[in-house]
Amino acid sequence: MTFKILTDSTADLSENWTQENDVQVLGLTIQLDGQTYETVGAGKLTSQELLDKMESGSKPTTSQINVGQFEDVFRSYAKEGTPVLYVAFASALSGTYQSAVMAREIVLEDFPDALIRIIDTKAASMGEGLLVMKATEARVAGQTLEQTADLIESLVPKVKTYFLVDDLNHLMRGGRISKTAALMGSLVNIKPIIAVQADGSLKPIAKVRGKKKAQAECVRMLLENIADDRAVIAHADADQDAENLKEQLLADGRVKEVLIEPLGPVIATHVGPGTLALFGFAKNDRD
Repeated sequence: MTFKILTDSTADLSENWTQENDVQVLGLTIQLDGQTYETVGAGKLTSQELLDKMESGSKPTTSQINVGQFEDVFRSYAKEGTPVLYVAFASALSGTYQSAVMAREIVLEDFPDALIRIIDTKAASMGEGLLVMKATEARVAGQTLEQTADLIESLVPKVKTYFLVDDLNHLMRGGRISKTAALMGSLVNIKPIIAVQADGSLKPIAKVRGKKKAQAECVRMLLENIADDRAVIAHADADQDAENLKEQLLADGRVKEVLIEPLGPVIATHVGPGTLALFGFAKNDRD
């Protein structure tokens, strides 16, 4: 029996890709200038709209997917007898994963035979997205839900993520890093590099003077233990910088394919305009 793959709007996968690959995306919401915006479906807030507002001084916040939303989705598939694999945003960065776990328990009370597997990717943006892509590839190859879930669980520690941000205050405002860590990025022309740790939390790991040197350092760190010939770049209104990173990655020779995607509005809320992010699977587990 085939199964349904779910993820959320923090995975930053394009709508065309999710539709073509039969992946359902559940949306976190954004509060911006006194209004609440959806991040999936018709009328959703786009990244560009959000970034333009942030450039003008707006300070958006995000809200997790709640238990009731997950319960409705899980229950609909349980009634159909369709197994579900939910590839979730890092639990260290949002309560969304825990909401899903609670909803699963509620649905299992009425449908004890329902198969609902939830994976904490301990990742964000296209780090999470890469795992969703692997899940769809496994499903196409004929793997069962349990086989696919076990594969994804084994890959979670291998996902490497490096964010190059212009302003750490966005992450501080959302509670993702401490005020002390944010001070690291306050120096003129210092570009902080943030890594996603083994537990899914964010940690500033380097401060590099100058954008070009910082970009080169991100490329170096991603390539030093890369285990796959695919890498992904995500960006917040930094198209040219993303193209420059792509050229550097391909020039090395170890990477054969580089995807470029815009950061979705949820992640962009927390990292701000000008952010670049690199993702790939490594030979070694995350620190």
